[in-house]
Amino acid sequence: MSVVMDTNALMMPVECDVRVFEELERLVDATELLVPEAVLDELAKLADGASEEAAAASVGLDLARERCRAVPHEADYADDAVLEVGEREEVTHAVTNDGPLQRRLLAAGVPVISLRARNKLAVTQS
Repeated sequence: MSVVMDTNALMMPVECDVRVFEELERLVDATELLVPEAVLDELAKLADGASEEAAAASVGLDLARERCRAVPHEADYADDAVLEVGEREEVTHAVTNDGPLQRRLLAAGVPVISLRARNKLAVTQS
């Protein structure tokens, strides 16, 4: 069972004070966390700077490299890559707070994990 991570999911520890990996352990029995290569690229671009967003992206990039497996894909854009990877047979959930991406994932039958309470994650099936 695998879970695919979006850019904003990896930035949650800094931006939302969410213990993402502990929350994922609580919610689902994921054996592997996947991050599309386009998400790594997006995090690297966002990390270039001195803003709070850059700091969150830098932490997210480090977490992705330490805790996730980078996966190739055909899509050019990070959201499209998350959807593409999310539709793979071994992937059971996608983690994102992006509303439009959540709707696309749910329409494709991919359950979404997103922020529900101040610092808790929840699963949306439909």
